[in-house]
Amino acid sequence: MEKFSHYIYFDHSATTPVMPEVAKVVYDTMTLYFGNASESHLFGVRAKHILENSRNIIAKSINCYPDEILFTSGGTESNNIAIFGIAEAYYKKGNHIITTEIEHPAIHMPLRVLEHEGYDITYLPVDGSGIVDPQDVRNAIINKTVLITVMHGNNIMGSIQPIAEIGRIAKENDIIFHSDAVQSYMNANIDVNHLNVDLMSISGHKIYAPKGVGALFIKRGIKIMPQIFGGGQEKGKRSGTENTPGIAGFAKSVEILSSNFSQRIKKTTELRDYLRDGILQKITDVTYNGHPEKRLPGNCNFTFKHLDGSDIVRKLDEYGIAISAGSACKSAAADISDPLLAMGICPEFAKGSIRITLGFENSKEEVDYLTEILPGIVSDLRNSYLSLKEKDSNKYFIF
Repeated sequence: MEKFSHYIYFDHSATTPVMPEVAKVVYDTMTLYFGNASESHLFGVRAKHILENSRNIIAKSINCYPDEILFTSGGTESNNIAIFGIAEAYYKKGNHIITTEIEHPAIHMPLRVLEHEGYDITYLPVDGSGIVDPQDVRNAIINKTVLITVMHGNNIMGSIQPIAEIGRIAKENDIIFHSDAVQSYMNANIDVNHLNVDLMSISGHKIYAPKGVGALFIKRGIKIMPQIFGGGQEKGKRSGTENTPGIAGFAKSVEILSSNFSQRIKKTTELRDYLRDGILQKITDVTYNGHPEKRLPGNCNFTFKHLDGSDIVRKLDEYGIAISAGSACKSAAADISDPLLAMGICPEFAKGSIRITLGFENSKEEVDYLTEILPGIVSDLRNSYLSLKEKDSNKYFIF
């Protein structure tokens, strides 16, 4: 990385940098307020105050009560607690769960485990824009349906689901509703009452806070079976000494991002559309994936015909630009992104997809640099691809 005077980061859906103000709060909490929040001495009381003040800040950001916030290690743990915790607490009511084909692995993998244990899981399709039809949710409900889990904003192509409408359907049928809002938290207006959710997962490292901290909103009256046992922290729902420095940093980030929410979202959305237009105008045989309007403010997902997205990622890295070929949780395995296939994109084309995700700190100049060099990269890669294809075809030509 030393060879670049300025390395451009366009992979905010994978993780975000930690804001300096947040890092200071984390450091101060680690060094000055390092006590265990469960202890009654001065150090413990100070840590407890930080913990509960942070809980209040995060609760306010989604319009819920502080005691409805359960601190976790991040989005993956929050999703696992929601799924396993509800399945175990309400097993007498039923064993049917409704979800979509485009959920994050932190949803799909726990559901696969439950399937092996005898649960019936319905995976609903999405349309060509990556949106699930609420009527499909209604039609999938049976008398043994115990949980509906649908993500708010998709991590791959950024489409935002009709969560409030799905929540109304769940409420009408007395079914618990969970939403993975890891990507949309602080990137979209979120009010748990308006969205009609009973549980919602959020994470710190997607919003300029440290990794290893997150939260799960659990509406009052919803029973949940703990998945981690020990000292009984978090009112017995999630044992383990709280990560007070991480939680304090999480809350500080929420404070900062909430203070300029509208301006930040407006700027990021405009920059996203500027990037989209630049690529579509300068490069042929490229498709913009996801809903054109109902999407996360910084998310751009493109499919390039006759290319492998991972090749574009490597080339851009050589020019000092970081993007992703798909979900950060799956890219290491070189898998084609399931959400794109669910949208109806054929595997050959889905393999040529890239994800560019912007943050509020990105600039128009950075986007201009990307759209200046990307056409040449795409052209060179396509020429190489066609040349190799021609050589392969000639191998079997009989003179």
